[in-house]
Amino acid sequence: MTVEQAPAETPKIAARDWFQRAVVYQIYPRSFADSNGDGIGDLRGIISKLDYLQKLGVDVVWLSPIYTSPQDDNGYDISDYRNVDPLFGTLEELRELTDGLHARGMKLVMDLVVNHTSDEHPWFVESRSSKENPKRDWYWWWQPRNIEAGAAQGRAAEPNNWGSAFSGPAWELDQATGEYYLHIFSKKQPDLNWENPEVRAAVFEMMNWWLDRGVDGFRMDVINFISKDTSLPDGPVADGKLFGDGSPYYIDGPRMHEFLQEMHREVFAGRTGELLTVGEMPGVTVEDAVLYTDPARAEVDMVFQFEHVALDQEDGDKWRPKKLLLTELKQTLGRWQEGLAERGWNSLYWGNHDQARAVSRFGDDGKYRELSAKMLAGILHLHRGTPYVYQGEELGMTNMTFGAISDYRDIEVLNHHREATTHLGHTDAEVLAALAPLNRDNARTPVQWDASRHAGFTTGAPWIAVNPNANHINAAAQVDDPDSVFSFYRKVIALRHAEPVVSHGTFTMLLPDDPHVYAFTRALAGGSPGGSSDGASDEIPELLVLGNFSGAEHGVELGDQNWDDAELVLGNYTSDAGTSDSGAGATAVRAGAIRLRPWELRVLRRRSGG
Repeated sequence: MTVEQAPAETPKIAARDWFQRAVVYQIYPRSFADSNGDGIGDLRGIISKLDYLQKLGVDVVWLSPIYTSPQDDNGYDISDYRNVDPLFGTLEELRELTDGLHARGMKLVMDLVVNHTSDEHPWFVESRSSKENPKRDWYWWWQPRNIEAGAAQGRAAEPNNWGSAFSGPAWELDQATGEYYLHIFSKKQPDLNWENPEVRAAVFEMMNWWLDRGVDGFRMDVINFISKDTSLPDGPVADGKLFGDGSPYYIDGPRMHEFLQEMHREVFAGRTGELLTVGEMPGVTVEDAVLYTDPARAEVDMVFQFEHVALDQEDGDKWRPKKLLLTELKQTLGRWQEGLAERGWNSLYWGNHDQARAVSRFGDDGKYRELSAKMLAGILHLHRGTPYVYQGEELGMTNMTFGAISDYRDIEVLNHHREATTHLGHTDAEVLAALAPLNRDNARTPVQWDASRHAGFTTGAPWIAVNPNANHINAAAQVDDPDSVFSFYRKVIALRHAEPVVSHGTFTMLLPDDPHVYAFTRALAGGSPGGSSDGASDEIPELLVLGNFSGAEHGVELGDQNWDDAELVLGNYTSDAGTSDSGAGATAVRAGAIRLRPWELRVLRRRSGG
């Protein structure tokens, strides 16, 4: 099947409406809430916070992996796909969580990690037992290079020169059989061989098992890595790097669309109910995403793309941070809005368990923390797509300051520090400085529930340190405060639910070259998806969204656009020359020449003739 072909059976596009209006909340279980005092978050802790999630107003909870795992990569190395790791609880507690979410009108999406397993998964244990084992071909086992020829070309004995995403080579030698196995990530995360139909059948069977248990869908971890160039050629070696870049040969490989369409047929086709499939796809392009998310092709509902979270990195190297330019952010997000306007769908996010804290990265986590956190919420959620809230984002949680390498827990950080100081000649101080802005542990410190010891996360010793600012940034201080970041997130989410123009309207970027102000409009003919149903009105509801990405005032000139009589429906300042952010009915300042205060957000609404 070529990528241009679509399957004969296509889903009903109208069925997508529910997730186009929805907001997803990501939980990283080990850092969310601990119920038993062992310092690690668990399912019982999540269950205790369901009313909190309901009050926030989210529609879907995405749960990072809770499967049985040796925890080499905090659960993304799975040794049993059909059980819960005792660290987090039991299958019975997961059922209780699922039922509790459903009773409150929310859905549960599980993390699906099937590019690789743990090296302790029974499949891999069998695979490495001998070259003749039937499961040997379930993984990428290769013989060493011709050592003499490899040495003459400056190569080691590994089958190719690829580097792991977690530093070091992407191959590990198995002494017992004398062959190497591929691991794009940790050496304890061997890659599955999706070329083998038995692998695909086993994965699909497992997915069906979870859906039969009431799960509402999957977020698919690095799913566009599953199809590889089977010749596994060497990759280019960049300056200052020890290994080759194999990503051109394992990202969006030749059979990706075939595999995803097969997955849909074997797992989702014919099922009733509202299910969600989200593909995490590093390196995906707009053009690829249109194919992946076109509902007529029946692959996935939306993808996570990474372009906007690479803009503050030199050449995509997160350990070489640089200043983010707002013009580049607008160019990137605007291109994705335009590219998926007719077919497909966007995922919208500032942060997750793999990214630094949004307010520290894109906003101002000092003087203007609350204002910038609110502004970022409004800007993101009012784009076209399904927005994601990462735990603590709704509180304006910030990056953590880690004093020494011993304070870190993330395998990616620890491996990079070791490689950079041991092999690349960098000092400890240099590496720590480079790690600080974008490391993953920034997002993995415990959720700050209150101002008590360990922020109410645990009664024991937390697995990773709590951010000291929990004494003033916490849920207890915000949930009932109408001017808090939490309450502002509630308003933004409510606006998405109430206004079809947010979920279904067109997107038009304004002021693309302004280095400080993010501006766009949303419009919807007829006021409802598909236009006016009763013919009573040809008015077009339209929103103007303005965000100041700086700590100084900036003017906004809208040219010949007339927003003079628009109403202010949302803003992050409590008052503005007689206007209020209290919602509909507020009178807006004349919009022809607006001055935005530091980190100010304004959302204006007007209705014009169709």
